[in-house]
Amino acid sequence: MQEILTPTHTPATAGKREWLALSILILAVTLLAIDGTVLYMAVPSLIADLSPTATQLLWIGDIYSFVLAGLLITMGNVADKYGRKKILLLGSAAFGLASLLAAFATTPAMLIAARALLGLAGATIMPSTLSIIRNLFHDPIQRTRAIAIWSAGATAGGALGPLVGGALLERFWWGSVFVINIPIMLIILIGGFFLLPESRNPSGQRIDLLSSMLSIAMIVPVVYSIKGIVSSSHIATIMGGLVIGAIAAVLFVRRQRNLAVPMIDISLFKIPSFLGAVLSNTIAIFAFIGLLYFFSQYLQIVRGYSPFTAGLAELPSTIASILAMLVIGFALRRFGRGRAIGLGLGLGAVALVTLAATEQVPSYWGLGIALALMGLGIGVASALSTDAVVAAAPRERAGAASSIAETAYELGVALGIAVLGSIQTALYRASLELPTGTPEGDRVWLEESLASALSHIDSPQLLDLAKEAFAHGMVLTALIAAGLLFIAAVIAWRIIPSGPETMEHTHEH
Repeated sequence: MQEILTPTHTPATAGKREWLALSILILAVTLLAIDGTVLYMAVPSLIADLSPTATQLLWIGDIYSFVLAGLLITMGNVADKYGRKKILLLGSAAFGLASLLAAFATTPAMLIAARALLGLAGATIMPSTLSIIRNLFHDPIQRTRAIAIWSAGATAGGALGPLVGGALLERFWWGSVFVINIPIMLIILIGGFFLLPESRNPSGQRIDLLSSMLSIAMIVPVVYSIKGIVSSSHIATIMGGLVIGAIAAVLFVRRQRNLAVPMIDISLFKIPSFLGAVLSNTIAIFAFIGLLYFFSQYLQIVRGYSPFTAGLAELPSTIASILAMLVIGFALRRFGRGRAIGLGLGLGAVALVTLAATEQVPSYWGLGIALALMGLGIGVASALSTDAVVAAAPRERAGAASSIAETAYELGVALGIAVLGSIQTALYRASLELPTGTPEGDRVWLEESLASALSHIDSPQLLDLAKEAFAHGMVLTALIAAGLLFIAAVIAWRIIPSGPETMEHTHEH
């Protein structure tokens, strides 16, 4: 590996305290990632308790990442100005309180509101974790290792969510998946107070409120429109959301170019490695989390696994995403950054094709192998692309650059659930062939969603048809996601440099 250093200055290496501080940050990011997916296992019992509609169910699953993605850019800048440690600890306390509200929600609307508050609190924690890492680890090799561990925490957390959820749901009610957050947040608060250093942007620019509002307006209406497609909203509503999002994006970019200290440094996107890394990371997480969202339901509803067994069945992706850390160094030295990311994404595409090919096989092994390949490929691609994003920015803009990396991650999560969840629902409905004479009431529940049908219909014949349609929809959705990952692999291979700069490359301004 090649290190770019000035001849007179060698960066200080991190000691035990820095690595202990990193463990607190990893705990925070892993918990936030778990919270993005922990609810998937709770869907059947949550439906039985709260009776949400198919659209409300998508909102419950998605609003968390949706709010996170909308506010990350703003909160990255708030943390830069007021102090990253302070904002992270405030966010952690708020996250614990919002978890209590979610755990004891009595209506779908109350749960959606609580999940939105969790997203708001999460947005104050996420960017601070990456920018504190940037300030803890000055040695490029150590920084890359720390970011790889951070990335593994984020990816593994998303994959661990269903297992944690499954274990809790075997013994407790669905709200327990939120109660578990509270003791962990206490550890983060206490450990963070003593171990984390305070850091901020020395220039201390004020937060630009108009940029903040535009950044939310370019994300939220687009996801809303995508959700509108599956809930058969009026075409004018869907188009309106897309137009508002596009106009806000144009105005946001124009404003950033004219500000002395922009909320997002648009010039960073002129760096091929930065642009390619942001794109490939978004698409990778999009496919990975989007798949987990409906795959957890498939294992329980179609294959008949208990919540805990379904969580165990998804364990290969978790283990493989952690093991990805061990092969990152080799992949980087052997192939270079761009090709290594491209190969990781390509492996993810192969995994999804394998999943589609083995869905009809009664045994579990085909699915298990596909999940392991997925975790390994996405783990490698996500860690290397996150490091590329963070390394491209100067240290004083660490929060803003980290928030771009994080926005890419959370936008991938939000869009993965919204887009792939919506495609899955649409394909399920299109594949559902009901016999003539099916009672109208049953037809309504069957077309609403498979989960709704299970709660309201007793006919085994009708439920078998619904399960077949769900499985067929999942196979087609997995193949669509595989195509997207293959495109992302080509982008990474072609756009992200694979030269000798490797992990330690830093962008000089």
